[in-house]
Amino acid sequence: MDYMDRGLRYTPTTGKDWENSVQFLPASDNKKLEKKKGPGKVGAVIGVVVLAAVIALMTGLLVWHFHFRKNVRVKRMYSGSMRITNQVFEDAYENSNSSEFQELARQVTTQLKTIYSKSPQLSKYYVDSTVQAFSEGSVIVYYLSEFSIPAGQEAAVDNAMSSMNKLSRTLPRPGDSLVIQDVVSSVLDSRMLSTSFSRYLRHSVHTKPNYIDQIQSPGFPNSPYPPNTFIQWQLRAEPGYIIKLYFDTMNLEKNCKNDFIRIYDSLVAIESRVMEELCGYFSPSEPLTFVSSGNVMLVTMATNDQKNYPGFRAQVSQIKRGSRETTCGGLLTGERGLLSSPSFPNFYPPSMSCQWSIEVPAGKVVKLTFLKFLLSEPGQENSRDCRKDYVEVDGKKLCGEKPDGTMTETSSTNKMSVKFFSDTSYVDRGFNAVFEAIDMADPCPNQFQCKSQSCIKSELRCDGWDDCGDLSDEQNCQCKPESIKCNNGMCKPKFWKCDGVDDCGDGTDEIGCGGCKSGELTCKNNKCVSEKKHCDGIDDCGDGSDELNCARNTEIQCNELTYRCKNNKCISKVNPECDGTDDCGDGSDEQDCNCGRSMFTRSRIVGGQDAEVGEFPWQVSLHVKSFGHVCGASIISPTWLVTAAHCVQDDGRTRFSEPGTWEVYLGLHIQRKIDSHVVKRNLKRVIPHPNYNHYTYDNDIALMELDSPVTYSEYIRPVCLPAPQHDFPSSSTVWITGWGATREGGSAATVLQKAQVRIINHSVCNDLMSGQITSRMLCAGVLTGGVDACQGDSGGPLSSPSGNRMFLAGVVSWGDGCARRNKPGIYTTVTQFRGWIKEKTGV
Repeated sequence: MDYMDRGLRYTPTTGKDWENSVQFLPASDNKKLEKKKGPGKVGAVIGVVVLAAVIALMTGLLVWHFHFRKNVRVKRMYSGSMRITNQVFEDAYENSNSSEFQELARQVTTQLKTIYSKSPQLSKYYVDSTVQAFSEGSVIVYYLSEFSIPAGQEAAVDNAMSSMNKLSRTLPRPGDSLVIQDVVSSVLDSRMLSTSFSRYLRHSVHTKPNYIDQIQSPGFPNSPYPPNTFIQWQLRAEPGYIIKLYFDTMNLEKNCKNDFIRIYDSLVAIESRVMEELCGYFSPSEPLTFVSSGNVMLVTMATNDQKNYPGFRAQVSQIKRGSRETTCGGLLTGERGLLSSPSFPNFYPPSMSCQWSIEVPAGKVVKLTFLKFLLSEPGQENSRDCRKDYVEVDGKKLCGEKPDGTMTETSSTNKMSVKFFSDTSYVDRGFNAVFEAIDMADPCPNQFQCKSQSCIKSELRCDGWDDCGDLSDEQNCQCKPESIKCNNGMCKPKFWKCDGVDDCGDGTDEIGCGGCKSGELTCKNNKCVSEKKHCDGIDDCGDGSDELNCARNTEIQCNELTYRCKNNKCISKVNPECDGTDDCGDGSDEQDCNCGRSMFTRSRIVGGQDAEVGEFPWQVSLHVKSFGHVCGASIISPTWLVTAAHCVQDDGRTRFSEPGTWEVYLGLHIQRKIDSHVVKRNLKRVIPHPNYNHYTYDNDIALMELDSPVTYSEYIRPVCLPAPQHDFPSSSTVWITGWGATREGGSAATVLQKAQVRIINHSVCNDLMSGQITSRMLCAGVLTGGVDACQGDSGGPLSSPSGNRMFLAGVVSWGDGCARRNKPGIYTTVTQFRGWIKEKTGV
């Protein structure tokens, strides 16, 4: 019985009492009020028939409920493993067709039946068992058991199965019986029993030392994986070795409910041994490398009937047990040192337990700072008791996901104990940490000590940013003149004023903003009207803004705020472009929507500023020939780029306005590293905006035409161009990217950098920048403190997320390119130039 070949089977009036004392008024015609005669014989017969039908129906329902429903059975499969301690593994046990395999499998199924017979909950529902595989460890057997359970009794059987290990120990021990230990069992994931599967494939791979095997989805890389298919790969290593699995490509449908890969620290799909579930598209810069705890591993893949993708390819090798990737712990001494979970930054193995003893010179104490800390499991993201994987520092358990460098532990003596534990299911990337010897009397020399015991630069105190991660550096502050003084004693950057977000926490930064009273709607022209007038069909604001974003996407009078369809119909919906809904009726709002999407699954690594490979595939690097990177740009079509006009202004030495001056690199991630997916192009034309003002940077936008079209790939894609009416409101978060300097006066970044920023209120920014902000500029400030955000690059994109797409909100123009803390960045507003772009490029 192969469980993959067996799909699920299914066995297929209130009354009202009237008051008794009803008073009748006298009438002139008493005959009209005489009581009518009864319904007659025909009516009586009909009444009896209806009553009998109702009684029969009720009786039938009751009989079904109490008799037949209890016979509705649910097929339930349990997968498990057990260790046979009085047997020695033979090579023939790898072959399920060998007589040795079949004989031992027969003994196992007989013993399983005996074990189930000891439980009343299990014996009466048990159907059959099959042995799926054997592996070393005396002999470990992997099995599946089928039960036919009355509907509603599933939980009771689950509980009984959880006692399998206890049941096995109560068996008598005849001389020829199998001696069993370490019984593990759990209900099989129902997705693996889907009745929709039309193909079942099984592969076995036995790796050898110093050799790399390869597994991949069917058809990879030339065709998509097949639909409605279940595949499993049983991976084995030699005794004394463990499995290493490295995915160099992972491209599945994003929804794991449809297509998914599951990896098990086992040879059968035991839920308590699942290491990870994968779907979506992962960047090659985010390695997917897994290590088993023993010499076996199972990879499963399931697909449905829709949206099949290229699939995956992975390398399978083996590592000798006891090597550096499989061990951790030990004695660490000295003034400073490093420690990390096994295999870091790859996923650590399951079933690990390590202990470090750290000792620094006498008179000092140990300070441990976690540079990365990623120990999170599904369903345990906010767990405080750390019942799954954890790090324990001097008896204090730590788990979850923490921002880089914000978690610090300090000992009370010159010694510290650090333990790492991972259970049998779900692994993560783990941690790396640095320990150092510090003077307890002065733990942060010339720095500020946070409540978390971490140290930050003294100048970061009371600057409006939560550098400590616990706000301790922003409490009891004397605010600087360039900051907002909140009523609660905190300080906040002035460019957060009047953006509709309560940054202070007490509303101080949103006071005196000229907003409307409660119950009133603020129009785009700052007029106040009653909220009741929203979507009433009347232009109460005078600019039509009170008739936007109505519940029903109605056709309204066209104005500068409304979206105009190709059929010249204007609709009330704000930003309808490429949202998956045909709002116009002619599909024009959903045209040209092959844009603004990153193919790769977003990294969950916290606090990093390096972008992932392919995360911003519209980012372009503009090089001056024989010099290198100078400016950024954005792809808007196979032949056109958008950049800043000031990037193409001639100076005394270089003709930046000439196409021949430039080389264009598309798909680039690391400067001077030209991978196979990087495309180099020359330019055919450079078109700066005719009204660009090099004194004020007004109209700072330019277009570049490539000398030949580029083919899109997962690394090269266009960003979506917004409609002229597209709204990028204050306080919305956007992304800035580039290879600019990462610190003041520093050299340019090698790896593409990213920073999340927030759009700043236009009038507030204009005040901060002494009236230099025109209607064709927008401002943005960095969202998070505590990190040096990239300065970005002139001409690069300001990318605004909308649904699952990114729109080009702005072009990096002047100020501090990536809007570093307390210094807003100024960007060219793309919506103001949408007509000009269309005129010149046709895009």
